[in-house]
Amino acid sequence: MGEEKKREWALKLAILGDPAVGKTSLIDKYITDSFNENYQPTLGVNIVTKDIYIEEINSDIRLLLWDIAGQAKYELTRKMFFQGCSGALFVYDKTRYSTYEHITSKWLEDFIKFSKPNGVYILIGNKLDLKDSIKVSSEEGNLLSQKINAADFVETSAKYGENVEMAFKKLVLHILNKSGTKVKLDYLNNNID
Repeated sequence: MGEEKKREWALKLAILGDPAVGKTSLIDKYITDSFNENYQPTLGVNIVTKDIYIEEINSDIRLLLWDIAGQAKYELTRKMFFQGCSGALFVYDKTRYSTYEHITSKWLEDFIKFSKPNGVYILIGNKLDLKDSIKVSSEEGNLLSQKINAADFVETSAKYGENVEMAFKKLVLHILNKSGTKVKLDYLNNNID
């Protein structure tokens, strides 16, 4: 039998959460392995791409990462950015409880209302490195993840890169699985370039 033909995908992913939870830092760490100490709020939306290859299913995947501003002044325009999203990372800051509460009261509601039907999302508790300031426990993150039917829950440190790549990869694999392309989640232990 001949080799299976290579497949190509393009996935639009939204990175959502309140201002200063680390959305841009997570993207920067994932794309360029960099971290900027100086907070600069995203104005409107910033779109970045990353190409990955998943050997198990012989697929090239272009990720279109939409870093959507969290400030209230972008509320009306933000909704149009959700259209066509296959998935999202819902990010909260483990040191600010209000950002955790806004996942359900704001971000999940908007994503469900304005994205593709059956969009896949993962809950991210960011700033794991600020151990002395943590207000949201891992248990609370797990509970919220279950409550909102998130595909997964990951705690990250954008500053040190802890679990950042895994969070994006898990989201991609969950989206592919939901679309009918079976990829084992333990495939994360192997390289995805």
